[in-house]
Amino acid sequence: MESMLNKLKSTVTKVTADVTSAVMGNPVTREFDVGRHIASGGNGLAWKIFNGTKKSTKQEVAVFVFDKKLIDKYQKFEKDQIIDSLKRGVQQLTRLRHPRLLTVQHPLEESRDCLAFCTEPVFASLANVLGNWENLPSSISPDIKDYKLYDVETKYGLLQVSEGLSFLHSSVKMVHGNVTPENIILNKSGAWKIMGFDFCVSSSNPSEQEPKFLCKEWDPNLPSLCLPNPEYLAPEYILSVSCETASDMYSLGTVIYAVFNKGKPIFEVNKQDIYKSFSRQLDQLSRLRSSSLTSIPEEVREHVKLLLNVTPTVRPDADQMTKIPFFDDVGAVTLQYFDTLFQRDNLQKSQFFKGLPKVLPKLPKRVIVQRILPCLTSEFVNPDMVPFVLPNVLLIAEECTKEEYVKLILPELGPVFKQQEPIQILLIFLQKMDLLLTKTPPDEIKNSVLPMVYRALEAPSIQIQELCLNIIPTFANLIDYPSMKNALIPRIKNACLQTSSLAVRVNSLVCLGKILEYLDKWFVLDDILPFLQQIPSKEPAVLMGILGIYKCTFTHKKLGITKEQLAGKVLPHLIPLSIENNLNLNQFSSFIAVIKEMLSRLESEHRTKLEQLHMMQEQQRSLDIGNQMSAPEETNVAHAGSQIDKVFNNIGADLLTGGESENKEDGLQNKQKRASLTLEEKQKLAKEQEQAQKLKSQQPLKPQPHTPIVPIKQTKDLTDTLMDNMTSLSSLSVSTPKLSASSTFTSVPSTGLSMMFSTPIDNTKRNLTNGLNANMGFQTSGFNMPVNPNQNFFSGTSTAGVTTMTLGAAPTLSNYSSLSVPSAGVKQAQQRPTDMSALNNLFGPQKPKVSMNQLSQQKPNQWLSQFVPPPGSPGLGNAAMGTQVNVIGQTAFGMQGNPFFNPQNFAQPPTTMTSSGSASNDLKDLFG
Repeated sequence: MESMLNKLKSTVTKVTADVTSAVMGNPVTREFDVGRHIASGGNGLAWKIFNGTKKSTKQEVAVFVFDKKLIDKYQKFEKDQIIDSLKRGVQQLTRLRHPRLLTVQHPLEESRDCLAFCTEPVFASLANVLGNWENLPSSISPDIKDYKLYDVETKYGLLQVSEGLSFLHSSVKMVHGNVTPENIILNKSGAWKIMGFDFCVSSSNPSEQEPKFLCKEWDPNLPSLCLPNPEYLAPEYILSVSCETASDMYSLGTVIYAVFNKGKPIFEVNKQDIYKSFSRQLDQLSRLRSSSLTSIPEEVREHVKLLLNVTPTVRPDADQMTKIPFFDDVGAVTLQYFDTLFQRDNLQKSQFFKGLPKVLPKLPKRVIVQRILPCLTSEFVNPDMVPFVLPNVLLIAEECTKEEYVKLILPELGPVFKQQEPIQILLIFLQKMDLLLTKTPPDEIKNSVLPMVYRALEAPSIQIQELCLNIIPTFANLIDYPSMKNALIPRIKNACLQTSSLAVRVNSLVCLGKILEYLDKWFVLDDILPFLQQIPSKEPAVLMGILGIYKCTFTHKKLGITKEQLAGKVLPHLIPLSIENNLNLNQFSSFIAVIKEMLSRLESEHRTKLEQLHMMQEQQRSLDIGNQMSAPEETNVAHAGSQIDKVFNNIGADLLTGGESENKEDGLQNKQKRASLTLEEKQKLAKEQEQAQKLKSQQPLKPQPHTPIVPIKQTKDLTDTLMDNMTSLSSLSVSTPKLSASSTFTSVPSTGLSMMFSTPIDNTKRNLTNGLNANMGFQTSGFNMPVNPNQNFFSGTSTAGVTTMTLGAAPTLSNYSSLSVPSAGVKQAQQRPTDMSALNNLFGPQKPKVSMNQLSQQKPNQWLSQFVPPPGSPGLGNAAMGTQVNVIGQTAFGMQGNPFFNPQNFAQPPTTMTSSGSASNDLKDLFG
């Protein structure tokens, strides 16, 4: 890699040094910048040709430089002769002005080291193109090395040379004297130009007389640069020391031969013995046959034979040569017409430009780009010609690469993009919009191309708007999305809403429908679909356009309409449109088909969603059941305890509302049956809860040595103590007119009784029940029942009254309300229900079983005395005692339908206590 860089560096340095040394000190460098050495030309290819630019205007030029080092081998007088000859040729060329002669832009300048002058931009000399690379850089440009002349280039080039000679012979009365490939220059556009007037001969007669040309005798002692090329020189120059215009025509014949024979002339001349060579040549020419010219095209072969005739008068003149059929080629004529275009009027130009698209495909691309394109773009300065020229320019652009388009065509189109008149310009651009967007750089698209489209959408002409709307879908994929979203779509919508033309409105909808696929889904749903509801007209074509956009959006894979949009916006808009009176049967059928398809998808999607939700709920429910089955015991116990609390609270609420009608009692009882647990289940849950609590508080198990079982002490009978406490409490309640703060029941005089019972009872039972509940102070969370302090709690003959019940939170007895709903912050261990089995066991062994019939026949005080301990018994609080007795009381009075209060549950104590320790724990668990 480093060696390649070094080689490149040395090459660049060498070229720069060559250029610097070639023109150093020459006055040409004051006005022109000299560039790369590209070609060579002139007599003996002595002139080096460089690229150059004018410093003031940046105009491209060609700089011809003759390096005096080439003639260092000659004597001084020979050097002077060579310099004089070169100067004469350039000065003569500078004085002549013709399209077929090389144009000099800066005259010859001489410095100590070189001669230099500037001309129009040059590609190369014909000799370089034909393979003569003398005086070229060591690294020959591939452009010259690989250059191949097309037939049309050859034909038109030779025609141009003929026209140049015709100008010299007819107008200037001059013989060129050295028509050779070295003196024919191909300019940047590919035109063939004549130079090298070093040996030209002007007529010695006045202009009105027949021209007469004086010829110098051939001097073999002169340097070669002071003599014309003998291989292209007519025989009369050497043999008879005469010349005329026909002598140049002989040279033209030899040039034609060399062009078709890879640059080789027809005869080789021995410059050492020039006379002998020309004598032999003259003999060969006299016997020249067409078979010797097989390399020349047949249609020009006879004319070349005439040009090479020994007799000058037989040779065709230059004007005659321009009219031969060989040059009647379509391409050559076209190129010739372009060269004379400035002489034509607008009508002639317009007719020519109209037919040009048929000719362009027949011409080589290089010819079109080099020769035709510059002529076309030069006509852009004439606005009237732009509609005729622009289609041809865009046709050429299609064949160009993107780089060629950007370099050669786009700069010329810039001003045309901004022209608004004539209107045909806009139409032509719209028709070729895909080409412009494909090859134009993005920045230029935003700055020049798209603004032209926007102007077309906003144009006052309906035809322009229609054409623009029809063409936009063809290049929509080439427009960048921000420009499409922010500039193009809003203008299409405005054109649809603001126009008074039905055709523009329909085309706007069709255009939107075709470019939907290039838009974002949410932009369509949020911007395009709501716009459809703003369209005011109801013509069938407009309605079908609206339907088409809905259908395209609905069925497109990338877009689609959500079911929420379908249900909330699309269908409410489409259904009223479907019954418009203007629609025919087919159009109505189209609407209904789309609506049905939308409804079908809406139903399918929503049903699928609901089915998935249902499946998820079922799976969640099954997971919850599985979690309950596999949860730890304490979790199950806690869940069961919370269920019991809910049941009791529901019972209280149901009892409060149960006195409204007798007919609701059966429904209440059925509901309670469905939501309740059996006593055995409650006992089981209580035992599991107790066991879990014990396991929590238990120390980790350790191996213990086996010890004999100690005899269990006799369980103390607490029945008498409990009965004494109950009796004492009853006596205290009767004698005390005022209840303590912990009692939550007060009684007020009332005219009837209605307390938590839905079935009517007799007066005795009412009094008993009222007294019992007032005395016992039954409390649940949320109840507050006032009691009359003057009333005798155990009076069986008190007047019937209604006990008023107020709802409120219990202030202080939450710890003793075993049937209340636990607060949110209380732990599960504090929420376990009362273990009734321990109390039954306590009473069981000492007291005989009493049936419910016997209890109902006893008086209240007698019945209570069987259960209530005497006053002062330890371990019983008023609230707990009241709760227990109240439960038993409700069992005795009409609650047989509730399984929680079944008397048989109390008549069958399951077990008896076996140890005082377990009995004490049970009492603690029961009474807190």
